[in-house]
Amino acid sequence: MSYTVRDLVAAAKSNIREIGPAELLELQKFGCPIVDVREPEEFADGHLPGAVNIPRGLLEFEVDGHPAVNYQTAEALSHRQRPVVLYCLSGGRSALAADALLKLGFVDPMSLADGILGWADAGHPVVTPATAASHSSMAVRASPVPAREDYLIASNSNSKITVAWGPTPRPVPRGP
Repeated sequence: MSYTVRDLVAAAKSNIREIGPAELLELQKFGCPIVDVREPEEFADGHLPGAVNIPRGLLEFEVDGHPAVNYQTAEALSHRQRPVVLYCLSGGRSALAADALLKLGFVDPMSLADGILGWADAGHPVVTPATAASHSSMAVRASPVPAREDYLIASNSNSKITVAWGPTPRPVPRGP
């Protein structure tokens, strides 16, 4: 049996949690890492404020410092107990990426539904080469990495996301 890309994306979406722009804004306030899984050229053309670029093709290798990336692990992927939000252009690549991270032991990898297109359509800012200088001073930044015993904990109930710092890691409940 062979699968189409749509089949693979649909299967990934059935395993992961997708969030919308409003939930991402709440998570972003608490320093949740945001990873753009598009190619570097796409990232350079425009990205979400505070996002880091780890292309989909390198994501799994970046998690544990694979030799293909010079034994460097991306800070955004340095702790598997914390939530992480991934996005791409329209949500397909980020769903596949979130599913891969889930299989690699991340407790709450999330995908931004409809990607950067949905984000922009909702009226949220996109950092472009022309606006990059003004966004470098924006308050939408990841907060400092917490002490080892602190973990970012997020939960989603009744379409409202709750985010807080907690003393112990715990899995984040998955939405419906």
